[in-house]
Amino acid sequence: MNIILLGPQDCWLDDTTVLLRDRRAVHILELLKPNLGDTLRVGIRDGALGTGRVVAMDAATVELAVQTREPPPRRHRFEIVLALPRPKMLRRILRTVAEFGVSDLHLINSARVEKSFWQSPLLAGDKVEEALLAGMERSCDTVAPRVHQHRLFRPFVEDRLVEICCGRPCLIAEMGSPQALSSAADGPAVVMIGPEGGFVPFELDLAQAMIARPVHLGERLLSVDTALTAALALGWG
Repeated sequence: MNIILLGPQDCWLDDTTVLLRDRRAVHILELLKPNLGDTLRVGIRDGALGTGRVVAMDAATVELAVQTREPPPRRHRFEIVLALPRPKMLRRILRTVAEFGVSDLHLINSARVEKSFWQSPLLAGDKVEEALLAGMERSCDTVAPRVHQHRLFRPFVEDRLVEICCGRPCLIAEMGSPQALSSAADGPAVVMIGPEGGFVPFELDLAQAMIARPVHLGERLLSVDTALTAALALGWG
């Protein structure tokens, strides 16, 4: 945890003083071990970054005097469309998009996505929030990615994809494509990444018929989480 995230649901003693008594207090007391008067890195959810000065503490609570002036980090230039990954990979992927500052993540169905994946409890709102929060705390961000779930591939591509792209390039990862992602877009773009094994030919054809342009991420086959990280790394800057 590289930042203490605060929100309106916290116990605010006045406009600038907050009392913590949950896992954040435990983290501060047991790992950071501050002295009275020390300052910690804090941020307001969906708001500014700043510092929290320790003005009181005991064995279970920490009181911070908060000052925030810095804007949150800029968003990543890629919006991500991702075939729903295996549940064991989902939490890590949610953390990754939060760490990179992705504005929107669209989880979609695909022929190679098992139906059981959509029953994962990790797709529940509180579990998604928990995973995003872990990424935000790691990367010192205050703004969470918006996560959208689309359970039907064809309606998503035919009815939503053009609207989502909104004039931006739409790039779909396809092994063997002649163009690399690194050279396909020098500004904001929507990037589509398939499941393990990739999109099937029908899905590739439909997406390209609507708006998408194929790109490759390199010469090697990559797992979904590695492909996502590679795409986000190539699009940073």
